[in-house]
Amino acid sequence: MKKDKTQNGLHNRNSFRTISLGFVILILSGALLLMLPISSQDRSITPFKDTLFTAISASCVTGLVVRDTATHWSFFGQAVILTLIQIGGMGVITIGLMITRLSGKKVGLWFRGMMQDSISAPHVGGILQLTKFILKMTAAIELTGAVLLYPVFFREFGAVKSIWYSVFHSVSAFCNAGFDLMGVKEKFSSLTTLGSNAYANTVIMLLIIIGGIGFLTWDDIVQYKFHFKKYRLQTKVVIVTSGLLIILPAIFFFCSEYSNEPIKERILHSFFQSVTARTAGFNTSDFSKMSEPAAMVMTVLMLIGGCSGSTAGGMKTSTVAVLFLAALSVFRRKNDIECFKRRIPEDTIRTAGAILFMYLTLFMSTGIAISMIESLPLISCLFETGSALGTAGLTLGITTSLSLSSHILLMILMFAGRVGGLTLIYAAFSSSSETSRLPQEKITVG
Repeated sequence: MKKDKTQNGLHNRNSFRTISLGFVILILSGALLLMLPISSQDRSITPFKDTLFTAISASCVTGLVVRDTATHWSFFGQAVILTLIQIGGMGVITIGLMITRLSGKKVGLWFRGMMQDSISAPHVGGILQLTKFILKMTAAIELTGAVLLYPVFFREFGAVKSIWYSVFHSVSAFCNAGFDLMGVKEKFSSLTTLGSNAYANTVIMLLIIIGGIGFLTWDDIVQYKFHFKKYRLQTKVVIVTSGLLIILPAIFFFCSEYSNEPIKERILHSFFQSVTARTAGFNTSDFSKMSEPAAMVMTVLMLIGGCSGSTAGGMKTSTVAVLFLAALSVFRRKNDIECFKRRIPEDTIRTAGAILFMYLTLFMSTGIAISMIESLPLISCLFETGSALGTAGLTLGITTSLSLSSHILLMILMFAGRVGGLTLIYAAFSSSSETSRLPQEKITVG
């Protein structure tokens, strides 16, 4: 038994190392391709520090940029960025498994286990079928999104150019990346020029939600349709938590922001900011006019992020739900943490607590460091670090003006936020097998 545990721990560590190494290779390859003269519109060589930042942001589906995507990068450069977004959103292991299958090679148990770790699947069984479902679903949704967005861009960019704009924004939205090509109107403007377009906003929001809710959730929905009781506990928690994290912040934004706008646009902006804050990175309104309370709410939403096994980053909605349920059980003086007539294991609660501690530590320490380096208001720096760590890509406009040291800190946060802090820790340290237990003694807390 002890040998089995050791072998399992070694397998998990190797899986986490492979996942991390896969993202590193993807990022470096993208950064080198973006350095080529053909990648920029003026055919100049873009400095490595800028291409590395862009490659990390695209591969980690964040959306923070130091060069405007539409005006600096050529079609080739934009295609490289979109490829990085697609691979980063679906996961390098998923793409690797697809290539292996297409080449006719047999997928071994080790590769299947690595795929399980990559998408947070509950078990190895059926992982190839699930991967096939992910690939088909991704292609179908992104294609549908592109078709729906085509009329939006056709009016302004014509028949041919609007095809590329539709595909780019559909993939970027589904992968929760936040990269856009609307800088042709105004640099770094994101989707502000489409702020009053209800149709475009709705399509983008749906793509963000579908991509951020997780492939395992959609597997349940496709299999059981609207029979909520048949869903696995993970799916139930994801749906309820995601719904609350869309509706409640939207109500807050409606009450606190956009008071000078017509009611239609006020509702539209409120819901869009609520949806996009959790890792999407698009914005349809000027964040410089946003109040500090609203900025802090958006920062919290960015840290929470999307759902496990999705294209999104962040702490994940299930982590927050588990911590809330744990606190609720303490308030009610109950020994077990229960949800939908099921009991949540204690190791899940410990993991959720560790994730929260790790994210808050990285978020606060890096925000304070950037504030001290750049002599900028702390809330602006915390917004930036929350955006990077949660792979949200939203900014208060300070990204391009930051120094190299601050950019390095943001790059580290983006990588940790997409790959996962625990994945990096598990990759670095071997699992320990407990041979003995020390005496127990209570500590008073609270």
